[in-house]
Amino acid sequence: MVAPLALIFMTQWMLLLTQLCVGWHCTDCINGSAIENFSCVIYNISLMNCTWQAGKDAPGDTQYFLYWKNPRYDDVMECELYIKDENGRNTGCRFQNVRIETEKTYFLVNGSSKGSLIQSYDAYIQLYKIEKLMPPANITISCDEIKNNCIIQWQRPQISHSNKDKCFKYKIDIKYKDNPEGKTIYTSIQEGGNYHMFQRYNTRKKCLLQMRAAGSVCFVSPAWGEWSAPVEFGNEEISSSVWILFVVAVGTLLVAIVTILFCKR
Repeated sequence: MVAPLALIFMTQWMLLLTQLCVGWHCTDCINGSAIENFSCVIYNISLMNCTWQAGKDAPGDTQYFLYWKNPRYDDVMECELYIKDENGRNTGCRFQNVRIETEKTYFLVNGSSKGSLIQSYDAYIQLYKIEKLMPPANITISCDEIKNNCIIQWQRPQISHSNKDKCFKYKIDIKYKDNPEGKTIYTSIQEGGNYHMFQRYNTRKKCLLQMRAAGSVCFVSPAWGEWSAPVEFGNEEISSSVWILFVVAVGTLLVAIVTILFCKR
């Protein structure tokens, strides 16, 4: 006798297969009615957004519905929070508490219309490949004022399916603070680890450092993630105009002192 949960799963799965077969193989379906430009992205560790566009030849009353199945679980789930356009048509879905598995996840978007049969769209996606990595956290910079060496330290980005430093690589970018949109004065790619040492050549200017991460090995997205907020370090050199004002002020003060002493005598 088939267990109740297994029976429910089989029923759900057969329903989706039926919908898929109807959507792709029915001779009465409207060509061009399936969704287009389907894409998903995972961000902030466990949130996922999927979006799509209505088929170019879909009737105006067409409504779309998304179903997905995580390979580690038996349940076939429908989207709980749809993203709608100005006409109330579903054009996306927001997911919470998504856990990334190494196997491919199955997505199906089918459609319904009062007077027409709508084609379905399906895709298998490896979730780790669509994750947008957070920047490295707790970035600090300490510099030796004698040797002019600086050490950068950080913590790896948080992801739901790995806690190994070796899974990441990091891009480091340094510019002068007074010209943040200008030329990069130092750049490097660090494989794994959580610190990096570099030689500081100009000790009389403040600098801004930014970092971002990408997957190096493991099941981590190979695409570069978001840049970190700029981290400031170094000493500000005194500009020539400040030196001129300083010399003028000192000269004026000396002249005043000499004048006062002369008058007293």
